[in-house]
Amino acid sequence: MVLTGKVFKFGDNIDTDVIIPARYLVTTDPAALAEHCMEDVSATFAKEVRKGDIIVGGSNFGCGSSREQAVLAIMGCGVKVVLAESFARIFYRNCINRGLYALEVSKATLDRIFQGDAISVDLEKGEIIKEGSSEFFNFKPISDEMKRIVAAGGIIPYTRQRIAKEV
Repeated sequence: MVLTGKVFKFGDNIDTDVIIPARYLVTTDPAALAEHCMEDVSATFAKEVRKGDIIVGGSNFGCGSSREQAVLAIMGCGVKVVLAESFARIFYRNCINRGLYALEVSKATLDRIFQGDAISVDLEKGEIIKEGSSEFFNFKPISDEMKRIVAAGGIIPYTRQRIAKEV
């Protein structure tokens, strides 16, 4: 599977309160949360992001509280993949469990990807390709099991599919 989109780049230590501020935690509706996604660090992100676009972060992306609404807000924006040097452990699992790709990418690679770049992420080859150039970068792909969980739409739909096959 190849995911292609425009890059929205953020720095290190983007915490869940930045992804979706606590004042909006009155809902779990992804569309409602998306309206306020990243607003404390980018006043224009929620208006400019389009389905398929890609978030690029630095180290420790998703740190802070373990709120699932942070993942729902990102997904509500239509983002299918987040690239970062590292993720907070609980945020990372929330991504996979909700059906959002979270891929760890080296700092050297992240330093070559810029705000507004159009990139493609090949999940099978473990490659990131900058559109309109000959630049490409490798990353360690996630496990096949995690790919199946995300492709199913998260851990609950994945588990339902597995149970249905066994019955």
